[in-house]
Amino acid sequence: MKIIILGAGQVGSSLATELSSEANDITVIDTDAVRLRDLSDRLDIRTVVGRGSFPTILRHAGADDADMLIAVTSSDETNMIACQVAYTLFRTPMKIARIRESAYLTRGGLFHNDAVPIDVLISPEQAVTTYIKRLIENPGALQVLDFAEGKVQLVAVRAYYGGPLVGQELRFLRQHMPGIETRVAAIFRRDRPIIPKGDTVIEADDEVFFVAATPDIRAVMSELRRLDRTNKRVLIAGGGNIGERLAEAMETRYQVKIIEKSKARADYLAQNLDRAIVLHGSASDKELLIEENIEEVDIFCAVTNDDEANIMSSMLAKRMGARKVMALINNPAYVDLVQGGEIDIAISPSQATIGTLLAHVRRGDIVNVHSLRRGAAEAIEAVAHGDSRSSKVVGRAIGDIDLPPGTTIGAIVRSDEVLIARDATVIESEDHVIMFVIDKKHIRDVERLFQVGLTFL
Repeated sequence: MKIIILGAGQVGSSLATELSSEANDITVIDTDAVRLRDLSDRLDIRTVVGRGSFPTILRHAGADDADMLIAVTSSDETNMIACQVAYTLFRTPMKIARIRESAYLTRGGLFHNDAVPIDVLISPEQAVTTYIKRLIENPGALQVLDFAEGKVQLVAVRAYYGGPLVGQELRFLRQHMPGIETRVAAIFRRDRPIIPKGDTVIEADDEVFFVAATPDIRAVMSELRRLDRTNKRVLIAGGGNIGERLAEAMETRYQVKIIEKSKARADYLAQNLDRAIVLHGSASDKELLIEENIEEVDIFCAVTNDDEANIMSSMLAKRMGARKVMALINNPAYVDLVQGGEIDIAISPSQATIGTLLAHVRRGDIVNVHSLRRGAAEAIEAVAHGDSRSSKVVGRAIGDIDLPPGTTIGAIVRSDEVLIARDATVIESEDHVIMFVIDKKHIRDVERLFQVGLTFL
């Protein structure tokens, strides 16, 4: 697939890294020549220096025969104009744009071919807000991912010493929970993946990914670790777009406070939030945290646009007694350094956003993609089509399907029914199949499984 990416920032460069490893023809456009040179030194891609909204630059980048344009510059307006130019002059089939400003998103009917021709809208702030909200709603989870419109969730937890299943083989999972269906999709032990089998023994500190129907998630978590108490008090550091959206999403169910350094922004938040308490000050102000009873806070979430400020304020809050701290970190080099120490969860905006983009790049009917463990693995939701003659999966039992190495099928959603995958489960046409892929080099093989053969067409 020939893809043009506008913007070589965190999202653009992460996306170029993901896609260039999958035999795509990638061209990245940016005004920063140094940033592009760094990218081209690392990746087998083409780069073009210039403004991505200019017709001449797009033509030079190969827009005449491009399959897809992904506009992820820091400017909403540049992204929109680039999609307009790509549609009007080059008839680019698929146009994806990152739009941050909520004023554009709240107006219905703006994005279509007769107005602003954008096929897929990406909102990083909304993706990160949803990601954090799920983590707060599921205490103890490291990741919570939705599939099949929320019917199924894939959850990552760290197994703790003393948990009911720690030290036991996975085959005993059903005995522990006779009324609940679940499947362990993967285990990461000391950062190395393990394909789970019946005789696999869960050890303390294992990172366990399991899939289950959404109502059963809490019960499964209780088998792997002691359940954290329900979150009630949330303190948000940073009142920017993400902080504001997070406060709006949570203020009706939780006691929410938000700390904002800018007086003007704090005044704006105080006028526009209904129940959340807005505090003017610095999240690294020790006296302010003491005044706000930091030791009683269940979740401290730092979401400013400054990585260092987020890290330092989170570490301070943890040392002062906050039960759990999360930090938004843009620099991927920092994520592995801080997560699991005093910072419980490090959140990467680019990884939260990339999954939405990948779902539109994958071949076959891929409706959901989630990037896991900083891009090392993927969870995929694919729709099976065809029949036993035209499809490699339809009409076959899971145990008979030649899955690529490192790939497991966790669950199948058939209409409104959630089926946890067993070897004898037979896949039918239109089933939504949720898979876990621990080795990214086999993504193309997974896609081919769900591509319909010529006999069906």
